[in-house]
Amino acid sequence: MELGPVWEQWGLVGLFLGTFLAATLLPLSSEALLAVMAMGPWPTLTLLGVATAGNWLGGMSTYAIGRWGAQGRLGRWVGLDSPRAQAWAKRAQRHGPWLAWLCWAPLVGDLIAAALGLFKAPVGWTALWMFAGKLARYAVVLAVLR
Repeated sequence: MELGPVWEQWGLVGLFLGTFLAATLLPLSSEALLAVMAMGPWPTLTLLGVATAGNWLGGMSTYAIGRWGAQGRLGRWVGLDSPRAQAWAKRAQRHGPWLAWLCWAPLVGDLIAAALGLFKAPVGWTALWMFAGKLARYAVVLAVLR
C-alpha cells in the first residue's frame, strides 16, 4: 500500500505533529497514523522515538493547560476551592504520577493528563510515567505491525 505523496512529503515531521495533536483534546488516532507510517521506509526505532516524543509532548501540554488553568477560570469552574477538590488535590500529589502511566488510553488519557495538571501532581514524576506509558503503547503497536 502506498503512503501517498502527502505522507511522504511530511514524513516524520507529520508523524510528530499528528501524535502531538492526538495527545491533546482533539479526537485524532495516533495509532492509525503510526500504522500507516509503519508501512513506509522508516526504521522501527525512529518511528517509536518520533511517535513517543510527539505524543508525550502533546500530553504534557494538556497537563500544562490543566496546571495553569487551575489558577484561573478553569479552577473556579470546577470548584477547586471546595474541600472535596482539596482532598483530590492531595491524592493527586501523592498518587497522581502513577496515573500518568494511563495517559496513553483512548478517550480518558487526555482527561487524566488535564486532571493531573489541574490538581498539581508533581511534574517530574508525571512526565516520567506519562513517557513510559506512551512508549510502551507504541512499542506494542509497532511490535504487532512489524
